[in-house]
Amino acid sequence: MKKELHIFFTCLMFYTRIPCPKNITHHPDYLNKATRYFPFIGWIVGSISFLAFYLFSFFLSTEIAVILAIIASILTTGAFHEDGFADVCDGFGGGWTKEKILMIMKDSAIGAYGAIGLVLLFLLKFKLLSESILLFTNNILLIFLLCISAHSLSRLAAITIIFTHEYSRDDASSKSKPIAKQYTWKEVFGSFFFGLIPLIVFSYFDLKFLLAIIPVFITRYFLAGYFQKWIDGYTGDCLGATQQVCEVVFYLSILFLWKFI
Repeated sequence: MKKELHIFFTCLMFYTRIPCPKNITHHPDYLNKATRYFPFIGWIVGSISFLAFYLFSFFLSTEIAVILAIIASILTTGAFHEDGFADVCDGFGGGWTKEKILMIMKDSAIGAYGAIGLVLLFLLKFKLLSESILLFTNNILLIFLLCISAHSLSRLAAITIIFTHEYSRDDASSKSKPIAKQYTWKEVFGSFFFGLIPLIVFSYFDLKFLLAIIPVFITRYFLAGYFQKWIDGYTGDCLGATQQVCEVVFYLSILFLWKFI
């Protein structure tokens, strides 16, 4: 139990800015095993985002509350996944060889592709999340489950890439390298358990919501294939980009399912 808590706090420290016990470090062995809790981080980030929306919605408009909820999630993770998304936009937008793409993604500066990508990402996320919340305006529990499901399922989609593809970089220059070394059934089971439980509970209120998993994993499949084609695998930035894109696809799927099915 003590070891599992250490692994969990390692995951929490790596993927968020939430304070952790002082004895927790980025030990490669624990960090590798921490992948089993990555979707559970979605529970935490989604809960914080929902709480921000819920509190601000009492005295501000829905749209402003949604913006503040998105800001809360970014502050919680330190823009960890958004940074990966921007790097992927820059790398794959400006590079035409594996070496060039990896070099651009490693650069800490943001380019035009990354900036444009982030603007469009946030516009989509704001609009889709706002409209999704309006669907459940009279049921705060469903809004909570919407937030948790989006963050956990998108993280599940991202982390499964390490189960099916190889890490792209040959050196250990990336801070995400340890998570790519190896995994066991515990990492696979833990990821799917924490990734799917919120969606299953969400689907209890309307079974069609369970169908949202299909477009999310189709998106994951094509993104993983795209990364494989250009850089022979994935990097930590690719996982972050996958999480962000799949989160947006989830909101879009819920809207589509509600309106047309």
